[in-house]
Parts: sequence; structure tokens; C-alpha cells
Amino acid sequence: MKRYQNLSGESGVVAYELSDEAIAVQFQDSAVYLYDYAVTGRRDVEEMKRLAVAGRGLSAYISRFVRERFAVRVR
Repeated sequence: MKRYQNLSGESGVVAYELSDEAIAVQFQDSAVYLYDYAVTGRRDVEEMKRLAVAGRGLSAYISRFVRERFAVRVR
């Protein structure tokens, strides 16, 4: 996984991993969630990927728009 830049300094996200149709996100509590096209939706996954690479806004986006729409909790 790639370390999330956390440019705001206040994110609950610590790392992420991108794939063609999904993003895995690791939070401060070590939990890793997989968000994919099938469950989360293409538009939201692509926006999450953009925010992850930018290093800002990913945790807020998940909280506001995605919430419990993850495919699986990996750990």
C-alpha cells in the first residue's frame, strides 16, 4: 500500500492501493476496506482514487458520500 500524504494533517486515512476498478483504503485503526465499482459505484471509486493521489479529502469524501458502501473489510 502507498502512504496517504494527508496534506490536511487531520485525515483518518493512512494508506491506499489502487487497482483498475477499486481502491483499498487503510484507516488509522489499521482497518482496510475495499471500495469497488460493483458496490461503491464507478463515479465514487474514481473520485476516491483522485483524492487519494492528491493526498487531500479522501476521508471526508468517504464520510460524506460513501459511508458503508464498501465491498469488503479486508482486515
